[in-house]
Amino acid sequence: MATRTPKKKQQPIAPYMAVGLSTVVHGIGSRKDIDRNLDIIEDAIHAAVSIIGINMPVRMIALAEGALTGFTDEIFDIPHVVAARELFIDLPGPETERLAGLAKLYNTYIVVQCKARWPEVMPDRFFNMLFVISPQGEIVHKAPKNHLWCRERSCTPHDIYDRWVELFGDGIESFYPVLRTDDIGNIGTICCSDGEYPEAVRALAFNGAEVIYRPSEAVPMTQLGPDAGGTWLLQNRAHAHFNNVYMVCPNVGPVYVHPKMEHPYDIGGGNGHVVDYQGNVLGLARGGANSFTAGIIDIEALRQFRAMNLNSNWMKDLRTELFRDMYSQSIHPPNLWLNDDPKQHAEVDEVYRSNIRRLQERGSWTPPATAHEGARYFAPSPDPSDADWNNIKTMWED
Repeated sequence: MATRTPKKKQQPIAPYMAVGLSTVVHGIGSRKDIDRNLDIIEDAIHAAVSIIGINMPVRMIALAEGALTGFTDEIFDIPHVVAARELFIDLPGPETERLAGLAKLYNTYIVVQCKARWPEVMPDRFFNMLFVISPQGEIVHKAPKNHLWCRERSCTPHDIYDRWVELFGDGIESFYPVLRTDDIGNIGTICCSDGEYPEAVRALAFNGAEVIYRPSEAVPMTQLGPDAGGTWLLQNRAHAHFNNVYMVCPNVGPVYVHPKMEHPYDIGGGNGHVVDYQGNVLGLARGGANSFTAGIIDIEALRQFRAMNLNSNWMKDLRTELFRDMYSQSIHPPNLWLNDDPKQHAEVDEVYRSNIRRLQERGSWTPPATAHEGARYFAPSPDPSDADWNNIKTMWED
């Protein structure tokens, strides 16, 4: 008779502190400029652990979107392939090694957003990457952003859908993977615009996520309405409430777009936060300039809430069959950049306009009675040479 190997007894996870950092960002003109941002991040990590760690052990430190690599490609509408070759990093690389040293020093996980290449997936592309460094200094999780705002030109898995499925499959775990750990729970990662879609956090929850990292949002979303945090905090409280997950959401600090700027501009408006699995705000940072937000993560309490409840652990009641047909037709077309280089802002605006027309033609949206010109891209200068990256990057070379 075959003998069964005893199942390893699950050990309880001690409560811990999660910290979200909001740091001042310097726009990069080349990869070497990232070091300046790393200096600021390193100071912030030292400060966060020494101050917040007095309360409870800090086991998760989360950086804001833009903290490492800024937003130069978006602001200056740099051709995608040029930005991939000249600006962004590899995972792992010297930048991640520096963060790995801090993770080992403080026995903590560091959760990071940056723009990075992934050549084994697709050459001459960069992705808006989310990754986790373990307390042993290893990259133990990588996931790209799946939804972009209309002025971001990162490549997404959907933009090279056929190639992505060939490599990773077409299950939700291929697009929304979850890191399972024995000491801080199960971690999922999305970024900024991903969180505008309820499906993103629901996908992570179905894959087992208990703590979800969603860095950064911009004005007006962080200010809209009478409540602190605007619709950004509203969304994250809803994500937490509907899916019974913690949300760790640091916001970007003021940004120096280029070295000639005398003062940075606070594009995010602060309001980084941590939300518990019932939607309660545990920490809220009003300011965004080199500050942090923190909250206690209690994984055992979350698991008991999910297991014992018969009412507000909503996922257990989901009638999945009712919703299957909603997603049978495309809205945003897949494989846009599988064979073509990603386009720049004005051209991609037409993709979004086509999506709007598609929803109107299906009857999902009723067109307005009068057609007016909508939002569109404005070049920052009437002189096309001013938009040439070879001219723009001289601001860093000086």
